[in-house]
Amino acid sequence: MSQLSDLEIDFHRRMLEIYHRAKEECGYNPTRFLQMVANNGGLKTAKKLLASTEPSDGFTELWAKHRLDLTMEFLVLKSEFRSLFTDQEVSTARERLVLYGYPFSDE
Repeated sequence: MSQLSDLEIDFHRRMLEIYHRAKEECGYNPTRFLQMVANNGGLKTAKKLLASTEPSDGFTELWAKHRLDLTMEFLVLKSEFRSLFTDQEVSTARERLVLYGYPFSDE
């Protein structure tokens, strides 16, 4: 297994953090998401979810709970993590959030 960079490790930790926050703050327990992160790591999980043509069930569940800020897509758009993703992946994350009504201000 290749060595993970500090940034990849930080992203992985933040993916676990959004799982815990969704559970604690929303009463939503995204067990499949946790399983994917545990098995594949945060970065590979995010890339796999972004490669899908549709948002995950967890994304739509968090949208229904008005907590798009706890989605993987939101995390991908954080400036400190953008370098881990391709322009297309960043674009997909942003497009999903916009489509579901996330109120972006001009950055």
